Amino acid sequence: KEKIFSVPQFLCVAFFNASTKLRAIRKFQPGKNLAHWENIVCMNPASDRQPLGKAGVSVPNIIFGTSCLGNLYQALPHETKRRIVAEWFAHVEPPVALDSAGKYGAGLALEELGRCLRELNIPGEKVILSNKLGWKRIPLSTPEPTFEPGAWVGLEHDAEQHIGYDGILACHRQGLELLGPGYSVALASVHDPDEYLAAAENPAERQRRFGDVLEAYRALADLKRRGEVRGVGVGAKDWGVIRELAEHVDFDWVMFACSLTIYHHPPELPAFIAELHRRNVGIVNSAVFHSGFLLGGAYFDYGKPTRSDQPELFQWREAFLRLCRQHDVSPAAACIQFGMSAPGVVATALNTSKPQRIKDNVAAFTQKIPRAFWAAMKDQGLMAKEFPYLP
Repeated sequence: KEKIFSVPQFLCVAFFNASTKLRAIRKFQPGKNLAHWENIVCMNPASDRQPLGKAGVSVPNIIFGTSCLGNLYQALPHETKRRIVAEWFAHVEPPVALDSAGKYGAGLALEELGRCLRELNIPGEKVILSNKLGWKRIPLSTPEPTFEPGAWVGLEHDAEQHIGYDGILACHRQGLELLGPGYSVALASVHDPDEYLAAAENPAERQRRFGDVLEAYRALADLKRRGEVRGVGVGAKDWGVIRELAEHVDFDWVMFACSLTIYHHPPELPAFIAELHRRNVGIVNSAVFHSGFLLGGAYFDYGKPTRSDQPELFQWREAFLRLCRQHDVSPAAACIQFGMSAPGVVATALNTSKPQRIKDNVAAFTQKIPRAFWAAMKDQGLMAKEFPYLP
């Protein structure tokens, strides 16, 4: 940045950078037809890439969620799913980071992901896959799946929870089978241990379940020791459970869901985030749109609220969207940049069922947001005034 080039020197540097980029494009050919070639040429190299804590991998600032591939809320045609996957690689230089889980569509998301990647001829080294473990595909014996009723559409399998040493290893093996040949899992975690613990009916049962979770992490530690995964983490909606587990497990990274958002950000959370940052634990934020509700969607955290039942939720959204219009701010950009503002937050996981939105989601990370917008959010009580990372 401190060097000054003459015009000829500048042109030489520019030509070298362009030719290097072109060689990389020629080396990576995810398909032979023109559409695939155009996807690669249009890639956006501006996405920041940082080490994910102690996991030994560097990830872009956007991690693409895959629940839409598992028929979350709607059953997308396979062609649409393949286009979604293609758009990921069209707008972020590989390796592209992806977040999946055996729970997503009872394994359908992993199955569809592997199929799409193979159809697009995307090699395994261009993918950084995180798989959340704890749910295993089983045969469907009821008219509808028994897990998260109403959330998943058109499934041909059910899923049941398997938390513990053997259960996590079984989930890991099944995940690789569903994904298919050519792809591996770099990052592994226990899926929603907070929900598993919350299901306990009394303190004694919770203590037993907590032991199950610790056994699950013993299995993940063994997978890492054997080189089968590179990093071990945790994902949960209740960040207090992440804090509790962090006293017993040496996490490489953590994923907050529904915890650090522009709508919900408890005052105690920044101190815990700062502690994780000091310990070199990478932080991924997720569910920053609260299932799309903050952007105008019908669902909020896997449920479908009504104005009569939760009027304050709709009032907050209306005021938020009005401020965004007044300040010419993309609501998605406001949600993303709020969630990325804390030190140590390396990336945000985003999920969309609309291929055309992926480009805008990537651009939302760098949109300029005026200080006046954040000040107005605080003045109108839409954001905690004591939140330390934004004006």
